[in-house]
Amino acid sequence: MKGFSGFPDGKMRLTQVPNPFFSDLLPIIDNIAELKVTLYAFWALSQKEGKVRFLRLADFLHDTEFIKGLAPTMNLATEAMMDGIERAVARGTFLHINIESADGKMDVYFLNTEKGRAAVEGITKGEWRPNPDDDQPISLLVERPNIFVLYEQNIGPLTPLIADELRDAEQTYPMRWIEEAIDLAVQNNVRKWRYILSILERWRQEGKDDGTGRRDSQKDSRQSIPHEYRDIIKR
Repeated sequence: MKGFSGFPDGKMRLTQVPNPFFSDLLPIIDNIAELKVTLYAFWALSQKEGKVRFLRLADFLHDTEFIKGLAPTMNLATEAMMDGIERAVARGTFLHINIESADGKMDVYFLNTEKGRAAVEGITKGEWRPNPDDDQPISLLVERPNIFVLYEQNIGPLTPLIADELRDAEQTYPMRWIEEAIDLAVQNNVRKWRYILSILERWRQEGKDDGTGRRDSQKDSRQSIPHEYRDIIKR
């Protein structure tokens, strides 16, 4: 299970969800993909501008960060997302309309609200049509956990002394190195900052292989273990 570091301090943007979602819709949704797609639509529409807001199928497909949370592989996740959208349409949460554009057919989705129903009626009567070039696709932005959160989630409680050392490390080493060194510490069950720091220092002095083709991950992991720890870590 992937952990969650909690909502950040300070002011945050909020997404409005109508009360009938909780009282009428949530109790009858029995599919996790449909639930996620429905909640995503509330958020995605809040990112749009203008009096008439809608989502294209491309908006869903473009957001890989959202899709990959639906299944282990992208193919399965995309299938799950499409199934979730179809279920939301069948249930009446989404209003779906297909529009001809210069690039071919365009699938457009509205929430089944007063404005959404009026928009669909206007399209069917030929009073207006969405412009496929009005918006760029939107996507979720993932805020990477900072070094203090990484330490607390993987190593242990944060002390003032450790916090100072983490700040120094952040100025000295690439964040990606720190993340990988912490991951190695977890893999090897040596949850000590000194161990992590020795890995980072070794990479700094001897160079770090960042190649994507790893011949033997277990061997590479072993080579990353500082000499003073190799005898106590069994492979």
